[in-house]
Amino acid sequence: MTSYRQPGVVLTDHRFSVPLDHANPSGERIELYGREVVATSKAGADLPWLVYLEGGPGFGARRFIGRQAWLGRAVEEFRVLLLDQRGTGASTPLNRQTLPLRGGPREQADHLALFRSDNIVRDCEAIRPQLTGGAPWTVLGQSFGGFCAVRYLSAAPEGLATVLITGGLPALHGGPDDVYRAAYPRIERKVAAHYARYPQDVERARRIAEHLAEHRTVLPSGYTLTPEAFQSLGILLGVGSGTHQLHHLLEDAFVPTPGGPELSDAFQEQVAAQLSFAGHPLYALVHEAIYAQDSRPTAWSAERVRAEFPRFDVARILAGDGPLLFTGETIHPWHFTADPSLRPLRESAELLAGRRDWPELYDPARLAANEVPVAAAVYHDDMYVDTDHSLETARGIRGLRTWVTDEYEHDGVRASGPKVLDRLLALARDEI
Repeated sequence: MTSYRQPGVVLTDHRFSVPLDHANPSGERIELYGREVVATSKAGADLPWLVYLEGGPGFGARRFIGRQAWLGRAVEEFRVLLLDQRGTGASTPLNRQTLPLRGGPREQADHLALFRSDNIVRDCEAIRPQLTGGAPWTVLGQSFGGFCAVRYLSAAPEGLATVLITGGLPALHGGPDDVYRAAYPRIERKVAAHYARYPQDVERARRIAEHLAEHRTVLPSGYTLTPEAFQSLGILLGVGSGTHQLHHLLEDAFVPTPGGPELSDAFQEQVAAQLSFAGHPLYALVHEAIYAQDSRPTAWSAERVRAEFPRFDVARILAGDGPLLFTGETIHPWHFTADPSLRPLRESAELLAGRRDWPELYDPARLAANEVPVAAAVYHDDMYVDTDHSLETARGIRGLRTWVTDEYEHDGVRASGPKVLDRLLALARDEI
């Protein structure tokens, strides 16, 4: 282990060996990475542990500097483990470069099926005794990390002292079709709110979409920017500053050239940074699989369900005079032709979309008998996680206390982490 310092904290790198398939503990093993963070003044103290599970899927734990965001509050009383979930960050990362080591598309799809919340929780339980000596720890789950925390409550509550969830209470029943039927109307509301704030963006977005429909556009990164891909910039609208980011992106999209107006290099670079999955390909690969638990294939759920909401159809929009509707947090087959970081994985994604043998993720009976203190921040009209689904789940987990707020968007724990974490700890401890 290597330890080093940043302002106010001591960091220690940990690497763990866990089974690739926990059903076969004597088989192949993979390496996980976690960064321990403790306040400098408490480096030698015997502190309880808090493990942070990042949102996603597909993102490694945030790389904080010092005591940023919620981490500053957490290290006042915890020794924190920032865990890169399997397949992300430095934990045996999966991408177009590493997945071919598994074999062809069929082998890759079988491998990817092992990277959902059920095995993330098994990983946590495998490493917990090594750090805590067997004592239960507190879990802080952001977004998909909250999905993992609910799985933890279902599968291994004995490992938990407290559970804190921010924007991540999943539906306990159903599958991805239910998720997306609820999602498209929420996305439409977010787009309407954006245009109400920035009415000038209605014309700007249409003009860009019309240009892309008439001109094949390949970004310098190799990403093919179609009108549908441009629509997906709406993913920004689910975070606190996202509406402003989108506005600034749209306002200077074109520059004059000898051949007429063109999308500027600056615009193209910014769009490429927003849309590329190069840094988190698992997000695209297993995004629908994280909802699968009813023995039915996901079968490109977001694409199929979108047909039920024709207002999102670009061709239909451009044939009329209505505003362009952006989309957000939906994965479609075209992602695997547009994005060069995903193109080599298209067959694997197709096979994963056709997979049927998904095990159940949650145990409603066990959750109804829960004895672990749980508190959850539920963001009003959260674009990424349906509020009604979250509150229904909250009612199904015995003793769970909710804080429903419109003060923050989905990234509340990142944007104003100390306040959010403080509120959740107080709720879990029955101090409010």
